[in-house]
Amino acid sequence: MILVVFAHPYPDRSRANRAMLDAVSSVDGVVVRSLYDRYPDFDIDVEAEQKLLAEADAIVFQHPIYWYAAPALLKLWMEKVLTVGFAYGAGGETLRGKPCLWAVTTGGDEFAYSEAGMHQHPFESFVPVMRQTVRLCHMRFEEPFVVHAAQRIAKAALDETAETYRARVRSLVADTTEASDA
Repeated sequence: MILVVFAHPYPDRSRANRAMLDAVSSVDGVVVRSLYDRYPDFDIDVEAEQKLLAEADAIVFQHPIYWYAAPALLKLWMEKVLTVGFAYGAGGETLRGKPCLWAVTTGGDEFAYSEAGMHQHPFESFVPVMRQTVRLCHMRFEEPFVVHAAQRIAKAALDETAETYRARVRSLVADTTEASDA
């Protein structure tokens, strides 16, 4: 099972995240966990979330970049769910070896994420926090799936992007199936 942890505070406003989510929702073996739909009051059911993570063969974190990081509910989810003894530290082996894909959208285009652009850093400068979170939890950090200029992407490009994302998630399904067959 591939668990997609989806965190968008305003999903109705996001063409890109909606298209991406629609593309993977029908993939066999994919379970989507929409945090803002499930926990509008931010009262996270830690036990249920940890159970799903334990059952998952791979994890996908899908969200827009907000202030150079994950949206608030995903950050809180990580603080409450990825705990010592479960995800890391003594006895924290539950997620060991599971592939983790970070699928994000940005408002800025690729130029905005350059030294000359408004963010003054390439997007890669914003990756270490998520990469280290995944590694601390003993998961395997996959190459991120980044969609720049998500609000302005043309329909044809968005459709292609959604299909590429679907293929990436499918490859996680195939990778986990092959690993369990070995």
